Amino acid sequence: MPNRSRLPLSVLALSVMLAVGVVGTAPGSDADVQFQLGNLLFDETRYAEALEAYRKAAASEDTTVSVPARIGVVRSALRIGEFTEAQREARELKAIAPRNPEVLTVHADALWSAGAFDEAEAEYRDALSAVPGMSRALHGLARALASHNLLDEAMNTAQAALKESPRDAEIHHTVGAIFERMRRYEQAAAAYTNYVNLLPNKDRSEKAAWSRSQVRFLKSFGEREPIAIDDRTADQLHTVDFRIVDDKVIVKARVNNQRLQDFVLDTGSEQTTISRQTASSAGVRPITYTLSAGVGEVGLRGLQLGRADSLEIGTLKLSNVPVMIKAPALRGLPKRETESFSPLSLGMSMIIDYGTRKLTMGRNLPEETAEIRLPMRHHRLSLVKGLLNEEHPTYFVVDTGGEVISISTATAEAINAQPSRRIALRVYGTSGWDRDAFLLPGQRLRFSQAIEFRNFSLVVLNLRAPSVLLGFEVGGIVGHKFLSPYRVALDMARSELRMTPAGN
Repeated sequence: MPNRSRLPLSVLALSVMLAVGVVGTAPGSDADVQFQLGNLLFDETRYAEALEAYRKAAASEDTTVSVPARIGVVRSALRIGEFTEAQREARELKAIAPRNPEVLTVHADALWSAGAFDEAEAEYRDALSAVPGMSRALHGLARALASHNLLDEAMNTAQAALKESPRDAEIHHTVGAIFERMRRYEQAAAAYTNYVNLLPNKDRSEKAAWSRSQVRFLKSFGEREPIAIDDRTADQLHTVDFRIVDDKVIVKARVNNQRLQDFVLDTGSEQTTISRQTASSAGVRPITYTLSAGVGEVGLRGLQLGRADSLEIGTLKLSNVPVMIKAPALRGLPKRETESFSPLSLGMSMIIDYGTRKLTMGRNLPEETAEIRLPMRHHRLSLVKGLLNEEHPTYFVVDTGGEVISISTATAEAINAQPSRRIALRVYGTSGWDRDAFLLPGQRLRFSQAIEFRNFSLVVLNLRAPSVLLGFEVGGIVGHKFLSPYRVALDMARSELRMTPAGN
């Protein structure tokens, strides 16, 4: 009975607020009503509607209403992937209230969504120097620390954020993601459960659905150690030969003691991925569904999640490995979808020597000299910063499964790239055909003094779906064309990409 009485009351309260807005009170009062309505809708995870209410409130001349309303605009826009509006509004906010710690924090959130990770981290720290216990700044700093692979520090910071705001669902989600990277699946499942429990019952968003699915998947491991490796070989380096086929790095691997088969080395993927046929023959049963996003018109794509009892790549033998099963398969592609894996998703660093055709994997790589060293962040995928046309910094996914150097349509718009004519391309990725892909000539791209491309043609791809899933605008992708002249080390422990010309 109590539950029945609450629902009409909440509907009545909303109806009254809407009625007040329509009747037309004094402008200041109306703005305040719109702000309160925005808060109510935001708490109900109705972010698109909240955004509209906050926009109306932000027009108020009273800064005690307009500033928090603008903060609401940024937060709502970020939740639905409207990154451009969030970034524009955050810049205006900072101009109005440059010393406001809450404004600094949402401005940092907007910088993060733009892929300006370094600048965002600095602003989170600035906000915390003013208000040490600000939960949202602590949350942002926790994400930044995790991207440096400082997982213990990230967890401590995220837990401090939770202590300040125990009912902030997004912080619980971040705690779950950090626990998952630490291979502490039981605690990760508990954190994701807390996230789901704090959502309204009617929340049917993709993020909520993904979290419910992830809880089921993580719990399915029970007492099994995820991605377990024999103690005798845990600290060893494992080296295997590879070959290049169509600009893809191919190695031999075995699932559940079945026959050896080709796997693509794909650092642009978060999980080991197998076809439905391989899953069936190896006895890998689907446990639940998950969402995947990649290049292609499908955008977000539902796939199955399962657990392989074993995965062998040369002398590297792992147990209880999470795998994505490409079911249902995409149709209309020019070739069959292949199996793939990323050592990074298995908790490994890696060296890929294109000169000797050797791939080396290990939890820790030895210290070594390198001609080129680039700072690397890892936020679900590994990223390095490049500079476009000497004025636009952006982060690129390091993708051994990719073939070309590309930028996103959002990045192309940000640099005001308006070619006299578009050279259309036929490009397909993990989410099907990208029918809007085109070639953008005459660009300059620099990663260091030693890596620079002048008057270069970049492929422009629609990366909207992976950007929304990742929570930031993916600037671009560097693949085989970028990596293949080098001996490349992706060192997770040192958060560094090292490159030396192959043969040196």
